[in-house]
Amino acid sequence: MRNRMKRRIAMVTGASRGIGKASALALASAGFAVAITARTRLEGQGRVSGSSSVRPKEVPVAGSLETTAAEIQALGGEVLEIPMDLLDLAQVEQAAERVAEIWGPVDILVNNAIYQGAGRMDRLEDIPVREFRKLLEGNCVAPLELMRKLLPGMLRAGGGTVINMTSRSGHADPPGPVGQGGWGYAYAASKSALHRMVPILHHEHAADGIRAFNIDPGYTPTDTMRALRGAKTDLDAVWDGAPPEVTAAVIVWLATAPEAAARSGSTIHSHRVCAELELWPGWDGKKYHRPAPASGE
Repeated sequence: MRNRMKRRIAMVTGASRGIGKASALALASAGFAVAITARTRLEGQGRVSGSSSVRPKEVPVAGSLETTAAEIQALGGEVLEIPMDLLDLAQVEQAAERVAEIWGPVDILVNNAIYQGAGRMDRLEDIPVREFRKLLEGNCVAPLELMRKLLPGMLRAGGGTVINMTSRSGHADPPGPVGQGGWGYAYAASKSALHRMVPILHHEHAADGIRAFNIDPGYTPTDTMRALRGAKTDLDAVWDGAPPEVTAAVIVWLATAPEAAARSGSTIHSHRVCAELELWPGWDGKKYHRPAPASGE
């Protein structure tokens, strides 16, 4: 990773809520100028589709670029808001070009955003092919194109870091069917395709100063998940959940710690690594324990 005297620049996709928002805030707190992307520009505009095409639904969800940007600014950080739809490849390319034009080469790219269309958690016989194609475009093609556009600047500057948000569904077998702790093929296939990028990028460009990581956030209840499923889901009975801040803390460590370079090309399990390195107070790697408030709060 290059060592420059000027500000460090991060780009985080899907930063309107959840892990993306937490990561953008954590990177800003660590001194990065942060470019944030998402489809939802203004608060109140956010909507998310249910995971099934058999029982379609769409619900409102909190979070927006403007809210994340305001919180970054409240921390004293620099932020660049870029509305971006993963299914619009021209927007993806323009987002990369805009960051480079305004701020210069990006130090760290966090490919966090995912396409959340209906059908992603359907059983095999119910998967709409048109939605399957969108999942591949949004969850694999768009992150690939963003990396391709930013990589030349990283190489010219002497290095950089690419972090892809992977999923257990993309590299492990489910414990059961959808609705019983498992996941759908369409979503799993799209995440599996993304998962393969990191080891290949590592082997092709590690010698050029590029660090690449898959990060598996484990089960992380988010605003989107709660909007769709309620406070408790079927997954709560199978998996131990972590707050988005756990994965965000690991992302900052990967972006800043020299010793993290030894793990380039691998999959980082954020629950485990956060606990091992004690990166987020109160997280023991097993259950979600929010830190007790300081005295007087």
